[in-house]
Amino acid sequence: MSDARDIQRLLDIMAALRDPTGGCPWDIEQDFASIAPYTIEEAYEVADAIDRGDMADLRDELGDLLLQVVFHAQMAKEQDAFEFGDVVAAICGKMVRRHPHVFGDEARRSNADAQLQHWEDFKRAERAAKGESDASALAGISRGLPEWQRAVKLQHKAAKVGFDWPDPAPVLEKLHEEIEEVRAEFAAVAANPGDAAARDRLEDEIGDILFVCANLARHAKVDVGAALRRANHKFERRFRAMEVLAAADGGLAGQSLEAQDRYWVLAKQAEHAVQGQGDAS
Repeated sequence: MSDARDIQRLLDIMAALRDPTGGCPWDIEQDFASIAPYTIEEAYEVADAIDRGDMADLRDELGDLLLQVVFHAQMAKEQDAFEFGDVVAAICGKMVRRHPHVFGDEARRSNADAQLQHWEDFKRAERAAKGESDASALAGISRGLPEWQRAVKLQHKAAKVGFDWPDPAPVLEKLHEEIEEVRAEFAAVAANPGDAAARDRLEDEIGDILFVCANLARHAKVDVGAALRRANHKFERRFRAMEVLAAADGGLAGQSLEAQDRYWVLAKQAEHAVQGQGDAS
C-alpha cells in the first residue's frame, strides 16, 4: 500500500491546511458551524453518485465526505476536545457493542428486521445509561436531520406502537383531504393578502401535505430523498431539452406559458420515444 492511501497522510494535510502560520486562509477561518453545511452537501453528493451508478465519482465523493470527518476532527483536536483516533475508537466500540451476535456469543438474529429492532433496543438502553429521561416512542430522533427524513423517522417510530394506517389507501385519502384544505387557505390568503395568520395557516397546511407525502412514500417503501432526486433530475433533463427546442425561436424567455408548455410536451414525447414508450404526453 502506498502512503497515498495512508489515513495519516490525510490527517497531516488537514493539519497543514489549518496551520495558523503557513496554512490556507480559508481553512483557518472555518469552524464547526461553517463546515457543517459542506458536510451535509458531501453526503448528498455521495447519494447522487450512487443513484447514477458512477463508481469513479463515488470514490471521489466518499473521499470528500471523509475529508469532512477529518476537518471536524482536526478542529476538535485544536480545542483539546478529541481527535480522529477517538472518532475511530468510538465508532468501532459502538459497532462491536451493538452487534453481540457477530462479535460476541449472542445468538444471530433471524432476519434484517429482527436485527433492526435489536439495534433500536440497544440505542434505547444506551440513552437510558446516559441518563436521558425521554421515554417517548419518538425519543432519539435527531433534530439536525433534513425535515423530510425526520418526518419519515417520526412516522416509523409511531408505527412501532401501532399508530399507523394499515395500507396506502387511507394515506391517499388523507392527501386529497389535505389538498382541499390547502385550496381553502389559498383562497383565504387571496381574499386578505395582508393577513399574517392566514399565511401561517397556509404554511401549516402545505406542511401537512408534505408530511403525508412522506408517509405515502414510507408505505410504498420508497426513499423520499431518492424519489425527489429522481423528480429533480427529470425536471432538469426535460427543461434543458426545452431550451434546446426553443433556441431556434429565440429561447424560452419572453414566450407565453402556453408556448413554453408546448416545448415541455415535445421534450417529454421525445424522451418517451427514446425510452420506447411511444409519443405519450
